[in-house]
Amino acid sequence: MQIGIIADDLTGAVMVAGAIEAAGIAAPVVLDGSAPGASGSGIVIYATRTRLAPAAEAVAEVARLADRLDAAGCAQVAYKACATFDSTDSGNIGPVADLLAARYGQAPLLLSAGLPRLGTTVHQGYLFYRGRLVTDSIKRFDPVTPMSDPDLVRSLGRQTRARIVSLPHRWLAAGAEAAADALNDLVADGAEMVLMDCSDDADAATGAQLARAHRATVGSDAHIVALALLRGVRSQGTSPRHAVDGPGAVLVGSVGPVAQAQLAAFAAEGPVLTIDIADDRPEAALVAGALDRADGLIGDRPLAVATTSDADGVALAQARHGAMGAARRAERILGAVAAGLVARGVRRLVVSGGETSGAVAAALGIARVRALPEGALGAGFCLAEAPVPLSLYLKPGKLGADTILVDALAAMRDR
Repeated sequence: MQIGIIADDLTGAVMVAGAIEAAGIAAPVVLDGSAPGASGSGIVIYATRTRLAPAAEAVAEVARLADRLDAAGCAQVAYKACATFDSTDSGNIGPVADLLAARYGQAPLLLSAGLPRLGTTVHQGYLFYRGRLVTDSIKRFDPVTPMSDPDLVRSLGRQTRARIVSLPHRWLAAGAEAAADALNDLVADGAEMVLMDCSDDADAATGAQLARAHRATVGSDAHIVALALLRGVRSQGTSPRHAVDGPGAVLVGSVGPVAQAQLAAFAAEGPVLTIDIADDRPEAALVAGALDRADGLIGDRPLAVATTSDADGVALAQARHGAMGAARRAERILGAVAAGLVARGVRRLVVSGGETSGAVAAALGIARVRALPEGALGAGFCLAEAPVPLSLYLKPGKLGADTILVDALAAMRDR
């Protein structure tokens, strides 16, 4: 086993897997934490639900999966975080980095945030989202992980015991040899962790070369994919994989203007059923009500079920259930709705929201998926063979054009 990737959520796991599969490298995604098995490519991806987990819980889960990877003789363990390193001062990226640094004892531990091709970059240690400092973007007001400090070295420094410093773009742009020399200088000055800039894909490629010899690393999509392309074994041919056809549905657990615009575009194609998370009725009653409304709508036209709301609705739900409580309530409800829809014959599912995707997969009892190579709509398409065959498109809530929900359902029939 060349590299074991532990992803902080399912959408991130599938996005990375799709990019790796597009290069002809098999990247199976495991959801149930079972032994990785032999992939033939030397790569396995574990999808967890640690992105919003308390630090102690996330550390325990990563340690458990690292045990499995070590037992399988895995050469490198990579923790995959969100491209923007979504986190608060009590977040878990720093504690997981502490765990990996202590476990594998190789200094410095290298970290890399960013996904340049989708507009998330790190320059001089500062995080930019769609060309703006993250504090000037919609991420500043995320209802669960508001990004109030654009300096990732400073913000991660509030989570870790280690001395963390930046390896800036100018050294990465000079090539792997110059970057390695600069890295050695940082270590000589006492650096225990190094956050590498990711101003562009070339930075990510150079950073992957630096990290290749390390037993562990922490990074987001660009870093992890670049590292996997260096380590993975390309297959001689691609195995035939056929999408599953059948009635389609959309589940939206993300909130904010992007989700609302995407639902508005979907409404021209099919009905949108909204569940109010601030409604104090038992979750089972809200699920039953949604499924009652869905009965008779499942068929040739897709339908959507959403827990999204405007800012006032989010504030009310959080006031009643707490920020994390409201988020988890929405996830449980949509997971149960997904199970009900599949029991009623839905076979194509589009899920918007990283945590929502994990909740839906868990509710459906899905243990493994195989990502399809990324195409015109990017990565996110995957197939589940059990308990029932399903075509899935799993996406982060803030990504995609306004028409992505409709486009993804249509694309499933074309694959």
